[in-house]
Amino acid sequence: MPYPTCHERLVMAYTFYYYFILMHFCIIIVAATSNALTRPKFSSILVFGDSTVDTGNNNYIITVAKGNHLPYGRDFPGHVPTGRFSNGKLIPDFLASYLNIKDTVPPFLDPNLSNEQLLTGVSFASAGSGFDELTTLASNAISVSNQIELFEVYLSKLKGIAGGNKAKQILGDAFVIVSAGTNDFILNFYDLPSRKLEFNITAYQDFLQNNLQTFIKRLYDLGCRNFAVTGLPPIGCLPFQITLKFEKDRKCVEDENLDAKVYNRKLEKRLLGIQAMLRGSRVVYTEIYDPLIDIINRPEKYGFAKTNVGCCGSGLLEVAPSCNAITPTCDDASKYVFWDSVHPTEAVYQHIAKYIEMEVLFKFQFHRDYTYK
Repeated sequence: MPYPTCHERLVMAYTFYYYFILMHFCIIIVAATSNALTRPKFSSILVFGDSTVDTGNNNYIITVAKGNHLPYGRDFPGHVPTGRFSNGKLIPDFLASYLNIKDTVPPFLDPNLSNEQLLTGVSFASAGSGFDELTTLASNAISVSNQIELFEVYLSKLKGIAGGNKAKQILGDAFVIVSAGTNDFILNFYDLPSRKLEFNITAYQDFLQNNLQTFIKRLYDLGCRNFAVTGLPPIGCLPFQITLKFEKDRKCVEDENLDAKVYNRKLEKRLLGIQAMLRGSRVVYTEIYDPLIDIINRPEKYGFAKTNVGCCGSGLLEVAPSCNAITPTCDDASKYVFWDSVHPTEAVYQHIAKYIEMEVLFKFQFHRDYTYK
């Protein structure tokens, strides 16, 4: 067989290159189509937890933990403070948009909610809350367990709008977010160690997760079926914690981060057990530690510049009332990982929401083994 000429080799090379590009393009199209087809369809979004998902409920209760004043909301549509503890939107807002439910998630305590807003979901979360009832004593926030009382009021309204059968279907198809735990460790174990008198770190983690399990079971009994439960963030990287622990070069508090990682691994296993016990449920561990620590460790990859101070004031301790209208802020919050000394910026929340969209949402597939009656 004669050896191919230079021209023939060139034709073969271009042919191979063409088919390689074509196959690669087809793979991308198939993957994108598959992602769109497998993304679950949710009827509504229901949110429980702390300030990371409180879209304004604390505006309507007596508490010092409020974000309804400038500079909070500086970059929110309309440039108005809504009670969200950031410069703009939160993760539930982005997820509601990705799921084509709504652009933002309103707080349940807003007295002016429309029927459409109630039908498509609300947030019951309260800044300063946690799974431990002790956490809310100082802030007067609505504890996670007490948020179920708000949910029961919501359920009554939902039935009044849609009827009992339709309300049951809406709840069964709702996307439920549960995001809490950080305040429990900061307020009860690290900074004000009152729970250390009763628990070591392992026992306290178990105590919180027992309370979480009871909470999920109560929501399940009321009709919810699809739960996205977040783990802890790298608590030791919050500017507030770094400041209090006098960390050299403002590095993260590693023992607090290690505790968070241990808690998360236990939580992931616990949620699988809860799902196995609750027939027809999806109880999915939702990772937030990894995407946030990656941003902190490699900020330039994501377009950030400041990782260990907040945009508000000095960025060392300012939060809630101490981050206010007369507090100076950075010019470009999108370059900062943290808005105040505790809460991320909208840009970070958007990155984490995208991570959840890609890594978590596909786990919710509606192969349910129950029917509505």
